[in-house]
Amino acid sequence: MPLVNPDAEPPTLSIVIPMLNEAAGIQAMLAGLQPLRETGVEIIVVDGGSQDSSIQIATPLADRVLSSTPGRARQMNLGAQHTSAPALLFLHADTYLPKNAVEQVAQALNTHCWGRFDIHLEGHSRWLPMVSWMMNQRSRLTGIATGDQGMFLRRKTFDAVGGFPEQPLMEDIELSKRLKRLSRPACLKAKVISSGRRWDQFGAWKTIRLMWRLRYRYWRGVSATQLAKEYRDAR
Repeated sequence: MPLVNPDAEPPTLSIVIPMLNEAAGIQAMLAGLQPLRETGVEIIVVDGGSQDSSIQIATPLADRVLSSTPGRARQMNLGAQHTSAPALLFLHADTYLPKNAVEQVAQALNTHCWGRFDIHLEGHSRWLPMVSWMMNQRSRLTGIATGDQGMFLRRKTFDAVGGFPEQPLMEDIELSKRLKRLSRPACLKAKVISSGRRWDQFGAWKTIRLMWRLRYRYWRGVSATQLAKEYRDAR
């Protein structure tokens, strides 16, 4: 961890990254964020109990690496508690930001209290461009964002809605529902690039059907705990 410069300006944006066994890709992902660190953006990584070398790889490339019990929502909430900027960006460990992301977030938060980017899924399946388009259009229509779209918001807004609900699945959907009561999201056309490994590994159409079924059942009131079990069993 680098020494803190006491004369440095406080960060205007903190990026919180939950990870679990991401040794294969976390170095490249964090390396892409180093130019932002040089401008004062704070990088907080929260590990959920990795059994590989994720922590050792991430430590020199982040301002803080925290350890947490597993659970993406729990990890992101812990990371948020240790941030020092007035704006937060939650970024998955397999997702890359577009150019000028910090400026676009700042501009969006001048008029909205939260938002997200469009997404481009990268992988082997020829269906991934269509999946990406569907995700972006669904989000615009519903005002619901998913974690892999790079959700961002003002820190005071995050605190006001109680952070991420600590549930094993759909934490991003539930947070979006809470935030929608305050305002619709800023839907930025700039695209984060995220790994399509889930669709490549389990099949595009199978994954699409599974995710739509789980979201529908969540909308009908099925508990996130039950849906998380169904998700694990389906994989």
